[in-house]
Amino acid sequence: MDSATESTLQTAFAVANAQVGGGWRLVPEGDAEFVIVDMDSMYGPMSWLRLHGNGRRVIGLTSSPRTQTDFRLARPIDADAVTALLRELDGPMPAGDTAPVPAPAQAADPAPAPASAPGGMTPAPQPFDQLPEEQVLPAAGEAPLETEPLSVPTPGVTTPPDLEPPSTAVGQVLPAAPSIQPHVPTEATATRTLADWIRSGRLHGRLRFERGGARVLINADQQQYHGPSALKPLAPLFDGPAELDDFNPVDGGEWTAQTAALGEAQPLVRLAWYGALLAGKGKLGPGYDAAGRYQLLKWPQTEREFPKHFRIATAMMKGPTTLPELAVASGVALEDVTDFVNANLATGFAELYRDPNPDGDAQKGSGLFGRLRGR
Repeated sequence: MDSATESTLQTAFAVANAQVGGGWRLVPEGDAEFVIVDMDSMYGPMSWLRLHGNGRRVIGLTSSPRTQTDFRLARPIDADAVTALLRELDGPMPAGDTAPVPAPAQAADPAPAPASAPGGMTPAPQPFDQLPEEQVLPAAGEAPLETEPLSVPTPGVTTPPDLEPPSTAVGQVLPAAPSIQPHVPTEATATRTLADWIRSGRLHGRLRFERGGARVLINADQQQYHGPSALKPLAPLFDGPAELDDFNPVDGGEWTAQTAALGEAQPLVRLAWYGALLAGKGKLGPGYDAAGRYQLLKWPQTEREFPKHFRIATAMMKGPTTLPELAVASGVALEDVTDFVNANLATGFAELYRDPNPDGDAQKGSGLFGRLRGR
């Protein structure tokens, strides 16, 4: 977490620890029984994944009403919340011992109702409807946050040392708008779908695309779109071929009126990802080896509509693996695993793993020092 958050938490912890008898200490991460991770930070979800995979118990600091960590500490941080957390970690309270009762929260003013959405569209997703680990986080190149989490142990308990902290590459996961892999259809695949057009780079300007009662507004130059918060209602858009004439230009006034009803724009790569997910229908995309090993290059944003994808991604982050092995490791059907890999290959989150060139390794050991080592 960043230093300002850590300082606030340390102050609240000192007060809370005194209220529960002073039985807790702040120690380095490797010595802790519980580790607090800022799930709202850029590196939080990846740090949680690393710790969770190593069997550690994580307290998620977040403004979200829910989180996938073992315990939750709500923002804004205060001593009463930390006191309640420490009592929870200690287990059932002794008789006569009561936790402070927080003042009832004032009911928030209801959010203003969005303007009516155009036919076939629903309002854009609201931030509180997603877990922090499901949010699109700041793009690579923005100022990184400090990654050292604050740790809380129970006295006399030791735990195995943790893994290495995230590398610089890990710190660049979840870009706001990953580059979409260029796609140039061959003669055999000259018929384009919506996903193919998005990946081709041939779309420009502000466009409307609709089919089967579904509709999206595409800002091709900004690599964004406006549409429903969920992806599954957009499945009809990817049925069958699409021609360039199917994309209708939208003028400034109409664009402003319709996008205002839909809320914030969403990254166009999300549509490309969904189109690739649907395209294979359980079979690996053309040009990829079904017996090959595949790996994730960075953690993808997992969609709430596809909860199995989190399990697939977790298994896939452990290293290059074949699709059948990935299905067994994740407990997900091979067809679903294949569709997930297709989607992430198309959007640059995954790649086919290639073993290092053995000839190159042999050449490295054939020089003077290689000969000396052999004597």
